[in-house]
Amino acid sequence: MGKDYYKILGIIKGASDDEIKKAYRKLALKYHPDKNRAAGAEEKFKEIAEAYEVLSDSKKREVYDKFGEEGLKGGAGGGPGRAGGLGSGTTYTFHGDPRATFAQFFGTSSPFETFFEYAGPGGGVNRMFFNDDDMETDDPFGLGQSMRQGSVGPGGAFRSHSFNFAGPTGRVSSKGRTQDPAIEYDLYVSLEDILKGCTKKMKISKWALQPDGTTKKEDKVLTINVKPGWKAGTKITFQKEGDQGRGKVPADIVFIIRDKPHPLFRREGSDIKYTCKLSIKQALCGTIVNVPTLTDEKITLNLKKEIVKPTLVKRISNYGLPFPKEHSRKGDLVVSFDIIFPDSLTKNAKDILFDTLPN
Repeated sequence: MGKDYYKILGIIKGASDDEIKKAYRKLALKYHPDKNRAAGAEEKFKEIAEAYEVLSDSKKREVYDKFGEEGLKGGAGGGPGRAGGLGSGTTYTFHGDPRATFAQFFGTSSPFETFFEYAGPGGGVNRMFFNDDDMETDDPFGLGQSMRQGSVGPGGAFRSHSFNFAGPTGRVSSKGRTQDPAIEYDLYVSLEDILKGCTKKMKISKWALQPDGTTKKEDKVLTINVKPGWKAGTKITFQKEGDQGRGKVPADIVFIIRDKPHPLFRREGSDIKYTCKLSIKQALCGTIVNVPTLTDEKITLNLKKEIVKPTLVKRISNYGLPFPKEHSRKGDLVVSFDIIFPDSLTKNAKDILFDTLPN
């Protein structure tokens, strides 16, 4: 039968996109592991994320409605090379990280944790709020990704791979003024954007010092130019862009590049890895598969003259991600194979295989 994604979200099959979003929002908040400690809540949270990712995508939903979970994931009806699938050799597998789905939807991996707080003007407690103008997120909290004390570094907006911690009281400048601890923000970027590079505009809301010595809340847009091939963990630091106030140095704001989960690919260095599902018939008798790429181009692999073993790996040169320091060079698209065995065989089929296959 497979999973009933509609039942998991508590909606009917003909539900609208808005109804799907509302159902996910309600259930994801209810079962988030940081809030719900009951047994089974974490697994439920994962199921809700998978159901939302399928039903919120028109192509995946269409295949699921026709063929169910098995067809969507390469089984009967919608499998590789069969009518109704996502494409020859193309199947969907949940990436397994429900927090990433939550972060992409709400703009924060967990709205329930204690956000980074620090003493603001007048001794009060302030929080820095973020909003990514370029990301399609539904963020009812207006918080953006979770913030936490983190690394600091010299210069304006620059890249840093180190994770140096300022400590709970920040650091002291050469003039003896204390700087607030750095504020970090996880910025999820798609592999397609890493391939070409992109610009992200992040709007922050902070206290700004006025000429008369008072402070007021102001918005400011920080522009991040994500370069092709940047690795997860790359840091972009905006120096002293935190809250301003008398007698203190504003905190640095640090954006950390994170990989947005992809339904088909995962990266390893500058290589892109893809798993192609094949039936045992295709693996033994040969087949032709069309391998997807990050540019929507299809690469044809002719496997008709070879037996595809689970250990087989095909490397397609120059279809990976650019090297961070040498954009003219790219990694490979690495194709591995998942051989799908039948759950059962008829006696006649067994006899034929027994007589045909070598010992």
